[in-house]
Amino acid sequence: MPKIHSPAAAATVSTRTMTTRTLVFCALLAAMQVVLARLIVPMPAADVRFSIEAVPVFLAGALFGPVPGALVGFGSDMIGCLFSGYGYNPIFALPPILYGLCGGVFRGWLSRKTSFFRVLLAFLPAVVLGSILYQSAALTYVYSKDGVFMVAFLTRLAARSLQFALTLVVEAAVTDLLFRSRIFHRVGLWPAKPHND
Repeated sequence: MPKIHSPAAAATVSTRTMTTRTLVFCALLAAMQVVLARLIVPMPAADVRFSIEAVPVFLAGALFGPVPGALVGFGSDMIGCLFSGYGYNPIFALPPILYGLCGGVFRGWLSRKTSFFRVLLAFLPAVVLGSILYQSAALTYVYSKDGVFMVAFLTRLAARSLQFALTLVVEAAVTDLLFRSRIFHRVGLWPAKPHND
């Protein structure tokens, strides 16, 4: 194998290797999200789903940065719709994107110290702004045909607040357990490094 003599060439090889590695891990996390969201969870209605689907998307952001996290959220949601039977509607894409963004935005903070409470706080903006507020409004807009938007929105908001209060705790606990298991340390993905963005 030829030796690399110039620092610029070495940096190029290193960047390409990291990009390939990032793509592979992000693809695995996206596949995990699809399985968790669509194939092994109870889904009694189009707008009700109990799962820990946000964990792989959040991890993509925490491990690789906000842009890969957002792309994993968007891509896995779009691919997952192929398995749901409800079809794809881009109006619902914002919450999974927010989970990846939040994981990326809080990655430096989580790298310094990872705990259940910190993971819970890092999930919170995506849960409140995306899954509860935005998604309740989007679901009401798409599925409410009776014309009384505010009543349907408030009913859905109350139900989703309870649902996501529960799933928030479970998702934060699972994510914290994964960090505590040191599995990401063993494969060299954690603590997060700035050049992985």
